[in-house]
Amino acid sequence: MLLLDPGFGSLEEQLWALLFLSVRVGAAMLAAPMVGGIAVPMQMRAMLAIVLAFFIATWVPLPSPPDMMSFAAVLALLQEVLIGVALGFVLQIAFTVPLLVGEQIAGTMGLAIATSIDPNSGAQSGALGQYLTLLLNLLFFVIGGHLLWFDLLIESYRVLPAGEFAFGADNARDMVMFAGYGFAVAAAISLPVVLVLLLVQLVTGVISRSAPALNLFALGLPAGTLAGLAALIIVMPIVIEQMTSVIEIALAEVARLVSPQAGAS
Repeated sequence: MLLLDPGFGSLEEQLWALLFLSVRVGAAMLAAPMVGGIAVPMQMRAMLAIVLAFFIATWVPLPSPPDMMSFAAVLALLQEVLIGVALGFVLQIAFTVPLLVGEQIAGTMGLAIATSIDPNSGAQSGALGQYLTLLLNLLFFVIGGHLLWFDLLIESYRVLPAGEFAFGADNARDMVMFAGYGFAVAAAISLPVVLVLLLVQLVTGVISRSAPALNLFALGLPAGTLAGLAALIIVMPIVIEQMTSVIEIALAEVARLVSPQAGAS
């Protein structure tokens, strides 16, 4: 069992064990949207990973890591990186859903030119997508998703011991299926608003054909924007319900990755 000794006799082995345990935590936090963005400095993430690894070594009985300079240690480190990235990437897929919804709705409303800087990636994205992403972040923290995710991350060391688990094809298939579910949810959320905007465009097209003197752009763009905002207000309860469902299913997918069945696959 791996237990850190406060003495200095085996300092090299203890540092190697601490570094080995921090790889999975660091990879997970690098891929997770909560602390993986550019707003969180890399030094803070590295320190948080080391601190969590120290507590994990104290709380969870773990087998000793392989020898530092062995080929088994290299394979074990690659597996740890893969597991950590998978645990964080599932949440990353869930947090991409509001961006997809915002892009679909903003393009139809005529708000595609309204962009802002994404604090997670540093790239420009639609203002509407940023608003929905902020809403998803608030829901995630309100329902305690961050606490459950960290609990599952720590539990993964108990169910999937470091260096003794190989990421299987079933796990990769589940992640791909969850990504498909995310695309389906994004389409389902944006569908009512897009249909309303399509109806507005049809009406403005009929009006422009019956009265050619009217300026289609001066009439259609404000009408589409106002209709889109009104539709968003109406469907907001459904949006919140769907986003909450996405968070719950994402956490369930993370729990499935760290389940005993995953460790046995």
